Amino acid sequence: MTLDVAGVMQLAPVIPVLVVEDVAHARPIAEALVRGGLPALEVTLRTPAALEVIREMAQVDGAVVGAGTVLNPAQMEAAQAAGARFIVSPGLTEPLAKAAIAADMPFLPGTANASDIMRGLDLGLTHFKFFPAMAAGGVPALKAILAPLHMVKICPTGGITQASAAEWLAIPQVLCVGGSWLVGKGAPDPAAIEQAARAARTLAG
Repeated sequence: MTLDVAGVMQLAPVIPVLVVEDVAHARPIAEALVRGGLPALEVTLRTPAALEVIREMAQVDGAVVGAGTVLNPAQMEAAQAAGARFIVSPGLTEPLAKAAIAADMPFLPGTANASDIMRGLDLGLTHFKFFPAMAAGGVPALKAILAPLHMVKICPTGGITQASAAEWLAIPQVLCVGGSWLVGKGAPDPAAIEQAARAARTLAG
């Protein structure tokens, strides 16, 4: 199944944002999240194990694994080689955007203001991450930014919780949110992760 960025964003109301230190934890985490109804998984490139984690998770049935914290085209290529099917970046740069477009790689660049989004629109992008969502002003800031830029679709990430996610998802242009609350640090508890994923899945209403 080939997905564009809109397709990835519409797989579930929450994309888990994962920082995984140990490759041995990769499959249990991915399997639990998929069982709970969250197939799109963002593995951040913040640990030495990240690319191998992507490789392991990509073998889990039903998982659509992406790479987060992608900063440049070289990291995008390494993530793609490991099995990533989409990439997420904390910001928006022209080299990374052009590389993603050329590779036909679904791309969610981080934006925090109208200028970021306008720069992305100039590059042909229409789907963005709003990051860091809470630090950048929260729901009121995003609504204000989207008033003149209503044509774009957004995935807010950063400081969002199970309790606050519904308020973000109520914004018409928000297709999903990024959530780091689903998986804690250390050895995974698959039953707890699956339960958290099922709760997150219901946020779609």
